[in-house]
Amino acid sequence: MRHTSTFVGTVAALTLTLATLTGATSGAAAAKPDEACSKQQTQVDKAQSALDRATANFAKQKAKVKEARQDKAAADDRAERKAAKQDLKKAKNKREKVKSTKKAQQMRLAKAESRLEKCQAAQAPTEPEPATQA
Repeated sequence: MRHTSTFVGTVAALTLTLATLTGATSGAAAAKPDEACSKQQTQVDKAQSALDRATANFAKQKAKVKEARQDKAAADDRAERKAAKQDLKKAKNKREKVKSTKKAQQMRLAKAESRLEKCQAAQAPTEPEPATQA
């Protein structure tokens, strides 16, 4: 019984692997003629999505810095001021980290867009120049 279940598991894994490999190969072959620049377009879409997330995160961090500043200003005693000052420092550091992440993502998006433009320019049909009559 034990050998049978091991054999069945091995056959199932092998079948799944072969199906995945043949599916990926046929899918890649089918995508080439249809969309020449689909990979670049996908990269642009992913980069734009990541930039949107980074922008939202940056806005959230800016709000946290603003809130930490208000908390620092509203602190009553020395202990509260010290805690608020530390919180403000942490918030500013995190904001700077998110800001650099956002800038890096903007550069990734620009690079992806330039690759897409190059691909589209290479795929554009070139028009033959009209023959001049002498």
